[in-house]
Formats: sequence, structure tokens, C-alpha cells
Amino acid sequence: MSPTSPLPPPIPVLEDYGLSPTTGFLPPTLPLTRLPDPYYNKWEAIAANLQAHVLSRRLRGVVDSLPVLSTVGLEHDAEWRRAYSLLCFIAHAYIWGGDAPADRLPASVSVPLLAIAARLEVPPVATYAAVCLWNFKPLFLDEPIDNLENLATLNTFTGSIDESWFYLVSVAIEARGGPILALMLTAFGAARRDDARTVTRCLCAFAERLTDLTIIMQRLYESCEPATFYHRIRPFLAGSKNMAEAGLPRGVLYEDGSGTETYRQYAGGSNAQSSLIQFFDIALGIHHRATGETPATTTTTTGGGAAPPPPSSSTTTKHGHGFIHEMRKYMPAPHARFLEDATRAANLREYVEAHRSDRALCLAYDACLAMLSSFRDKHISIVTRYIINPSREARARSRSRAAADDDAPARKRINLATASKIAPEKGGQRGTGGTALIPFLKQARDETSEPAVEEWTRRFMKRKMGSGGGGADFGGSGRVDMLLPQPAAALDKENVVDVKGLAWSWTMEDDVGGICMV
Repeated sequence: MSPTSPLPPPIPVLEDYGLSPTTGFLPPTLPLTRLPDPYYNKWEAIAANLQAHVLSRRLRGVVDSLPVLSTVGLEHDAEWRRAYSLLCFIAHAYIWGGDAPADRLPASVSVPLLAIAARLEVPPVATYAAVCLWNFKPLFLDEPIDNLENLATLNTFTGSIDESWFYLVSVAIEARGGPILALMLTAFGAARRDDARTVTRCLCAFAERLTDLTIIMQRLYESCEPATFYHRIRPFLAGSKNMAEAGLPRGVLYEDGSGTETYRQYAGGSNAQSSLIQFFDIALGIHHRATGETPATTTTTTGGGAAPPPPSSSTTTKHGHGFIHEMRKYMPAPHARFLEDATRAANLREYVEAHRSDRALCLAYDACLAMLSSFRDKHISIVTRYIINPSREARARSRSRAAADDDAPARKRINLATASKIAPEKGGQRGTGGTALIPFLKQARDETSEPAVEEWTRRFMKRKMGSGGGGADFGGSGRVDMLLPQPAAALDKENVVDVKGLAWSWTMEDDVGGICMV
């Protein structure tokens, strides 16, 4: 490097962001099972009996009568995180636990929640951190937390095994994937030193761990029924953004006693808020475009087909990364800052491209892409089974009942699940941020293969995708193509499924814009 060459961005140090080299984005100390100060016993008591309060329809009365507790008794970070998780569960149960959603959150919850969220640098809503990262405990302290059989949840809305299992699968993935952070940061440093052997070793270990994560994710089917998730659990995880059909046209008013409060709209909790998954793309140099946007024209070299070049910082716009960056607002801010700094330091894609003659290095890099593509294949299968199929079935039953009895009484309960039964009218307002759910996920998976160094690797991965994602179960069809929108002339608009996602508003058709539609 010449004396005038600019220094490369520093490689992030995990501890600077409160991250652990062993557990990654999970807290470095285990979440508290209870706040130690008896002053907060009222919060603990409500959360411990949340299911009973909701079922007896007494929760809102109990919360309305709560005093506004001060946050001065919260000391260590673990206590702030416990308080945040408690109040997020209480808030969402309050909003979504009745026949109709509540569009106001009383000061007894909103005042401390706003203060705690500001302290932790997270939104005052049930984020992925609130329900997964900070909401678990090991059954045996001397056993690892990447083992699902050694995990339990601290709080749930329904008290069901299905809900606990849904959260714990994500916790196990985070725990098993935690060492990947230090592994890939080591690879960044090795690439700067031109240590191809270390880079190759790190990439091989990354690919093997991605396989582990895929196996863990598929275990969701063991103890979480799709119908239970869709109708009982998912409605509580909804936010207040794009929820007009679900009963929150303006969002939620967070009361603070000032008399000048305004309605707020937040996305709900979602695995899209997992910093770990976004780090995978950053480490491997995978670029995601707006839904429907085609890749840049690839060039060829003497070494075979080359991957499309990664976008420069000057050409990357919000239209290419809007949804991804929007979800970073729902991560703990230190986690989001780590992703930004890691993006500046990432160099593996360029390093591999510059060493195409190193077969072991290129194969290791392509193996990581293949394993991540497989991981996303399984995710598409899960989304189909747990959201798309139940949404179709709910709408079909709703139509059948309407056809059988035109005088049937109106539906009483209004929430995310019941709103999804309503077919969107042609030309109706879909809300900002809408995108086609399955096409979005499929494109994200396809983009994972684009940086592959070897042309045969890209051909193999595309052939695998076209065959149905390696045997993934897509509603029994074996082909993801069956779930994708058909050409406009063949599309039956009456059968379009409008899916209000956990963190966003999704529609299953092509003509509703991309990731950053505004």
C-alpha cells in the first residue's frame, strides 16, 4: 500500500457493540427471569398471568388501573431488557387481546415503555429482540443454549407450546450462528493480509454452520402447528403499520399525559429483524435489489462467467435496500451499527474474485452461497406453510360461509388473522412498503447465487431452485413456481391473497411495487 493510499475501514470489534464471539447477537449475559426490585412486581404479575387475563377479557381493565411506574429502579442492562420485553408483551396483549384492537396504549404502559425503549435504542413495540433475543432461559445452565431441548421462553401471549417453540427455534439459530460473527471477521482480516488459506478455512466452517442452521429451522414443524401460529399467535405479533384492515387505521396512540400525543405506526416483530441473517449477506457480498428489478448484465472473463459486480456505495440507493434498512430500525441500535460497520469492512467477495485461480478458495465461497440459498429455500417453505396456505384456507372458508348464509352475522373478532380473510378490492389501497411476499423471498434466494465464482455453480443452484428448492414442501406441489404470480392475463384478481406480514404488508401479486414502494 502506498503512503498516499487511504486506510481501509477498521474491522469491527464485537465487544464494542455488546456482541459475544460465542453467542453473537444474543445478550452476553442470560436474560433475567424476573426483575429483582419488588417495585416492578405488578408488571411481573401481569406478564405471568397474561393468557388468563386475555381469555377472561380482564387485561385491559387491569392495565388501565396500573400506576405509572418509574424506571429509576432499573440498573443493569439485563434489567432494562427484561422490563422492555415485559412491557412489549403487555402492550401487544392489550392492543390485540380483545374483540377489536385498542388504538390507544394507556400511560401505565406507554410512559415506561417509551423511556425504556429510548434507553435501549429500540422502538417501543414487540420487536424480534423483545420476543426472541431477550426472552429465553436455559433449562440447565451447564448445557449449551443452541440445543432446543435446553431452552424455554420467559413470556408468551398464549401459553402454548407452539408459541414457545416458534420463538425458541430462532433463539437456537442465533446461538448456533453466533460464532459466525468472529469467524467472518477473522476472514476479513485474513483477506487483507492475503492469507488465502485462512480465508478458505473460515468459509468452509461458515458453510458447515449454515447447514446446522437449516436443520434447526426445519425443526419448527415439530411443535408449532401452522393453524395455531396463524390464528392464535401471529395476531399478537402484529404492529400498527399498515393495519387499517385489522382495525388500526391510524396506528396506536401512546398516552403520556401531555395531551399532545400523536398516533404512531410501527412494524411488528419479524425474523426479518434478525441481525444475524443480514450479516450473512454482508459477509458474502450479496446484494439485494428491489423486487422485480433485474440483475446487472454479467461479464465474462477467461476464467468463465463472472458474478455481477457488487454495487458501489454511490450507486446503492434506498430502492435497492429499503426493506432491509427499514428492518434495521427495529434492531437494537448497536446491532444495526455493527452491520453498517461490517458492510464497510467486508471484502470477501472482491478477494475471491481476485483469486479465481485458487480452486479451494472459490469452492469454499461457492459452498457458502449454496448453503445460504438452501437455508432460504426452507424459509420459503415455512412461510408458505405457516402464512400463505392458512391465509388461502381462511379466505376460502369465509367465502363458503358467506355463500351458505348471506344473512350470517358479521365477524365479531377483528385482528391480523381475520383481516387476512378479506380479499382486497381491485385498485384498493395496499399501504406503503408493500411487496409481493413469495416473489420477494424467491428473488432474495436467487440473488444469493449471483456472486458465485464458478459458472457451473450458478447453473447448478438455478437448476436446484427450478426443481422446487431441493424437495422443500410447497403446499404439496413440490414447486415454488406454483405459488408465484401468473402473467397478468391469467391472474385471477379475486384469488389474490393479501398478507399482512409480521413486520410489513405483503401481497401475492406482481403489480404492487417493490421493497420501497411509497
